[in-house]
This record gives sequence, structure tokens and C-alpha cells, in this order.
Amino acid sequence: MIITIVGAGRAGSSFAVALRNVGHHVRLIHHDQLDQIGAPDVVLLAVPDDAINEIARSLPERAPYVVAHVAGSRGLGELANHARVGYLHPLAVLPNAEVGSTRLLGALYSVGGDPLVEQIVATLGGRSIHLSDDQRVLYHATASVTANHLVALLGHVATLADAAGLSLEDFLPLAVQSLSDVATLGVQTALTGPASRADMATIDAHLAALPESERATYVALANAAFELAERRRVASRV
Repeated sequence: MIITIVGAGRAGSSFAVALRNVGHHVRLIHHDQLDQIGAPDVVLLAVPDDAINEIARSLPERAPYVVAHVAGSRGLGELANHARVGYLHPLAVLPNAEVGSTRLLGALYSVGGDPLVEQIVATLGGRSIHLSDDQRVLYHATASVTANHLVALLGHVATLADAAGLSLEDFLPLAVQSLSDVATLGVQTALTGPASRADMATIDAHLAALPESERATYVALANAAFELAERRRVASRV
């Protein structure tokens, strides 16, 4: 398959490497090089979400190729009036082309539109799921929480570790253990710590020791842990 990718950032570069590695003919261009699209089977837009519609409208209206994007929360309506449209969003973190291209192989993809996008996913060894537009927004929000908010949480850990005279690296094994427990035991069973046992004295001591700038984050997460612990208690009584 001949594929032109518009957008040479982390997502576009990751797709370019992955698609080439499975045998596609790929051209990677920047958003201001639309005159270099060539004659592909698919034009894949790997541009910022807010730019999808503008770029799509800049392409010839009666183009014979499929115009698709890789955004998680946007649908077919972003692709103007092209006859053949689609989207494929990978449930994977793409920090750079080397790592991202590997993670695209065998990933889960939210897909829609022209059947050609599912063929692309199949060549990558991926699994396709079909969601409604409303589902896709919540799906993408969940993906953002899973990936982005987890990183933000570890930024919170890094700040606290530094204040305690330690480093993030000292606490990463603990994070890995917790993720492993969630995977093997489930969220409710994996929860430990003072919030899980309603130990307010320890939580108050934590708040007194925390840098003031980090207290709101701690409280928000402690409240989430309280709610999870309460669901566990209710479930245990059923």
C-alpha cells in the first residue's frame, strides 16, 4: 500500500517507521508540503487535532485516496467532504519514532470509516475496535488519564521525593510493584496505604509534612483512594 503521512512529529514518525517495517511504501511530509502528497492509496493526517479539518480542506476534494487521521477523540466529520475517509487511533504511547514504531505493532486501535484503515491495522498486527462518537471521547479521556495523568502523578512523586532528600528513581520500584498488583490482583485488591484503612491520623501527618504546593494533589488522590476503598468494603459485604 502507498501511504503519505502528513505530520512529522512523534506520531507521524512512529507510523512512518512502523508502516515501512511491515512493507508499505511510505512518504512522510510536513503539513506545509501538501504539494508533495503524490499518488497514494491513503493520506494519513498525524497533525494536531485542531489542525485536522484545515489540512483536510486543503486537499483536493475529489481525490481518489482515503483521507484518514490518527486522533483519538475526533471523528469522520473532521475530514471535510472527502468521498473516502477514516480514522485509526492507537492505544499506545509514542514518545519517539524508535519506541513508538515498536508499540504500534500489535496495538489496540479505535477505527472507523473506510475499510482500508482496518487493513492498515491488520498489517500492523493490531486489533480494531469500533466506537460511537460519544464513546470515543470518553475512550480518549480514559487513555489520557492512563498515560498522561500517570506521568503527572509521577511528577508529583518526584517533587515529594526531592523535598525528602531522595529521588524519583528511589520510588519507581514501588510504582512498578503497584502496577503489577493492579494487573494481577485488580484495582481494589491492589489498594494499600492509609486511605485504604481510613487512617486519618497518618494522612494528617502527611499533609503537615508536604510542601504546600503539593497538598491539593495529595488530597485529591487520597479522596479517590477513599472512594475506591469504600467500593471495596461494599463489595465485600455483598
